[in-house]
Amino acid sequence: MRLSTKGRYAVTAMLDLALHSGNGPVTLADISVNQGISLSYLEQLFAALRAKQLVRGVRGPGGGYYLGRPATEVSIADIICAVDEWVEFTRCGGRENCRAGQPCLTHQLWDQLSDEIFHFLSGITLADLVERGRIERAKAARPEVAEAPPGKRRAA
Repeated sequence: MRLSTKGRYAVTAMLDLALHSGNGPVTLADISVNQGISLSYLEQLFAALRAKQLVRGVRGPGGGYYLGRPATEVSIADIICAVDEWVEFTRCGGRENCRAGQPCLTHQLWDQLSDEIFHFLSGITLADLVERGRIERAKAARPEVAEAPPGKRRAA
């Protein structure tokens, strides 16, 4: 499976927003600098995210974006679907026009794979990714704790 740039950038931008929105609204310019995504591309993505109420904007000086709902309620699948980038493994998109109007021999296999990926990404929230990032940063800050065998770790 290869997720498009649009879907990957949308998830990355939303994660950046989740990480920084505790300090007030986050500007697209800040996300652009932080993540190396062009401002014009972010504007397109955030228009779609705003339409699905995954983000809310604040206009004027000091404005920017907040998450539209708590990070615990925004799944990665929500984000990808909001920017219309769901990846289907069947070329027919479920319309059974694989070949001569009939599903191909492996249609059901690829359709089930798409469903499994959707369910997997539906079970991961922005809050989960934020927490994973905190754990990774903590491990990086204290490599001796992360690498020591469980019985040999020093107390924090």
